[in-house]
Amino acid sequence: MRGWEVPKDAFPGSTAECADQLGAESGGGQVGRAVGTGVQKEPRYAEFLDELLTCAVDARRARYLRARLQLAHLPFVKTFDQCAFGFQPSIDERQIRELRSLRFVHDASNVIFLGPPGVGKTHRSVAFAEAAIQAGFGAYFITAHEMVHDLGRAYREGRLDRRLRVYLAPKWLVIDEMGYLPLDDLGATIFFQLVSARYERGRIILTSNQS
Repeated sequence: MRGWEVPKDAFPGSTAECADQLGAESGGGQVGRAVGTGVQKEPRYAEFLDELLTCAVDARRARYLRARLQLAHLPFVKTFDQCAFGFQPSIDERQIRELRSLRFVHDASNVIFLGPPGVGKTHRSVAFAEAAIQAGFGAYFITAHEMVHDLGRAYREGRLDRRLRVYLAPKWLVIDEMGYLPLDDLGATIFFQLVSARYERGRIILTSNQS
């Protein structure tokens, strides 16, 4: 950093970590000069700097999460804490809590929510996507009908491979309402191609009224 140098051991450990995370974004220009001058004049300024950089890291993470949530194409944002289990006693809350740990992501497993309308399948799939984003994974939500229609059009226009990347890129792909509308032969073929292409790339969470 030009113009000033401060040993990292002058700061609390969290300060150095925050500075590393922010990189040049936090240290250039006026901020860099202010930090250097402040630490040289007043040692307790390091405590203020620790708080300042922590706030900056938190703000940066908040912006990152907002962007990820927007890119996820979620119909709404719902967390696990907002999911009610009491109204649907057939749901195994313990199993849902286990899935919430996201361990199945590392186990290369997929998740399927089956059940009649109104039992909260979509809400829980959205909560999984939100939890994945909070954990640093990319996620994308789409209904089966929208996805097959989108990919079918791309196939007819000769750009299927390029369009498939949208659904291959995120670590988590939520496909809602599978089986709500029947798939034609092309739709079934494209869906199978997508599932095959995502094998070992990422997880699929699928909801369906069919059992």
